[in-house]
Amino acid sequence: MSPMRIIILLLALAAAGGAAFLVLQLSKPQIVTETVLQDKLRIEEREVSEVEVLTVLRDFAIGETIKAEELKWSPWPKANLVEGYYVQTTVPASIETLTGAVVKAALYKGEPLLPQKVAIKGDQGLLAAMMDPEMRAVSVEISAESASGGFILPNDRVDLILTYEQSADDTRGIPERTIATTIVKNVRVLAIDQNFAMNAEGETARLGSTATLEVSPKEAELLAMSMRRGEVSLSLRPLDQMASGTDRSPRIELLEGNDGSSGSQIMIIRNGQPSPAGVGGN
Repeated sequence: MSPMRIIILLLALAAAGGAAFLVLQLSKPQIVTETVLQDKLRIEEREVSEVEVLTVLRDFAIGETIKAEELKWSPWPKANLVEGYYVQTTVPASIETLTGAVVKAALYKGEPLLPQKVAIKGDQGLLAAMMDPEMRAVSVEISAESASGGFILPNDRVDLILTYEQSADDTRGIPERTIATTIVKNVRVLAIDQNFAMNAEGETARLGSTATLEVSPKEAELLAMSMRRGEVSLSLRPLDQMASGTDRSPRIELLEGNDGSSGSQIMIIRNGQPSPAGVGGN
């Protein structure tokens, strides 16, 4: 064999070996190494100290009485304590102390109790504590007929109606008649007899003989004079008109004896006789 052919054969063998090696390498599985950097989230836990404070289990309106089952010790963050809260470790007998207390300011479910929002049973001036500083309490004798059949309860709002007999005055043409007029509107009922609020669950009516009303000093004078002059009745206002307001329209002019039935009337002379307008024939 010639040397040239031997060289060509060797080159062919080398090429075949290289091709075989390349095929072998390509047939092996490839391993890819990835480096993944993950941010580590570190959660810091902080211990929160709690104490047990006295809270109410329902909404309370002004004048309602608190029962023992309507109070509860609830966990409260120690850092958020307000001065005056009833804390179990400090005053453990608070539920017994506050049973029967009267609400002076509206309370809402879950709210911690504060001393300034309640008047504790047995304290002097319990009724006075429930009142606005500028107001006065006046008692009025009532009956089923004059107090909406007993359906007026503490914290309701009423209009006061005076009914009296007007004497005849022939010189001014004033006939004898019965007059009814509203003397004060939107008056808050503080108590019926000695009950500041409903005592029994679901109670809807209470017949009493005395209603204690919250009025201004001038309205108190008007009411005292009206009770001497005739009978004062309580007219219950609907729920949507029970919000406190300043437009009470008191008939202060009645304190001066001017009931609107005399000097301001228009007089008509009929057959030589004076008579008020609207009285008599056509």
